[in-house]
Amino acid sequence: MARGLAAALALSCLLALPAAALAQGVVPVTATTVAQGRLPIELSNIGTVQAWQSVVVRTRVNGTLDRVFFKEGQEVQPGDRLAEIDPRPYQAALDAAAAKKAQDEAVLANAIRDLARYASLASRDFASRQQLDTQQALVAQTRATIEGDDAAIAAARINLGYTMITAPIPGRVGLRIVDPGNVVQTTDASGIVTIAQDHPIAVIFALPQQDIPAIHAAMAAGAGSGRQAEVDAYASDDRTRLAQGHLVTMDNAIDPATGTIRLKAEFANADNALTPGQFVQARLIVRTEPAALTVPSVAVERGTDGLFVFRVAANDTVQVVKVRVGQDNGQVAQILSGLAKGDRVVVNGQSRLTAGTHVSVVIAKAGS
Repeated sequence: MARGLAAALALSCLLALPAAALAQGVVPVTATTVAQGRLPIELSNIGTVQAWQSVVVRTRVNGTLDRVFFKEGQEVQPGDRLAEIDPRPYQAALDAAAAKKAQDEAVLANAIRDLARYASLASRDFASRQQLDTQQALVAQTRATIEGDDAAIAAARINLGYTMITAPIPGRVGLRIVDPGNVVQTTDASGIVTIAQDHPIAVIFALPQQDIPAIHAAMAAGAGSGRQAEVDAYASDDRTRLAQGHLVTMDNAIDPATGTIRLKAEFANADNALTPGQFVQARLIVRTEPAALTVPSVAVERGTDGLFVFRVAANDTVQVVKVRVGQDNGQVAQILSGLAKGDRVVVNGQSRLTAGTHVSVVIAKAGS
């Protein structure tokens, strides 16, 4: 859009020139002035949106999937019911374990009474010490059996509880993988449904290892000010900002294959602009230059001797000025040397220019 507007302005200027001016070699151009102001210094790369947490919901007991309580795409909270496995076999197992305990408790009660009798008889030498010891061992054995029954009851109760499947994390459920009526097993890799937490959501991106000192400095500055380093997520056009978040951490090792370090940023994602699996352009703001000189990126040309711009002098002739450029995000270029605030630089029409060319200038706003 900026190039089209500049071309239209240059064409209108060309049409407005008298024939004598054209004959004298006056070239119509569009120019803008060098601006000065605050400029965020960014490090950017393509990133991938990931769920803050992601869970594949699987059954922990085998059985028939009786009911499903969620709707696909629904937001759930921890503890919300998702599905139910047929509980009847597990209820029966719990009842059997409880009955077994009752049986063993009856055996224990009788063994305790027999022990009392043997103790009385042994005190009067009507029973041997061996009989008394044997009965004491039987009582201890039966008590241990009851403890085993308690454990079996607890296990049966746990398995019965597993028949009601609940959400382990907050998030949005995906498409249902298994329909009611199917037999599900603990070995099923696909599970029943997935849950992805997208409030907040994460973006994972990588930066070159030489940027690590700047990243550390940004993280330290954020910790000192109470505000974490800002990260912006842009759409694939690199112009539309989708969300604003902050840097959480970077990985604990550099990838030796690529020489990059992975970073993780957090976004509130209140408007659901980010979706897991989405590709975005992540921009980490490491610092802000308070008085940076900037020009539109289209003003900077590349020649055999490096970068240069066409500066318009006071007499409307152009000069070739070598410049040193800092950050250039494709829209705005930071000028480190070669220009001063207020200088006029050509942003459209450079192809017809050489040093000393006389121009007719249409001024456009910086960054337009």
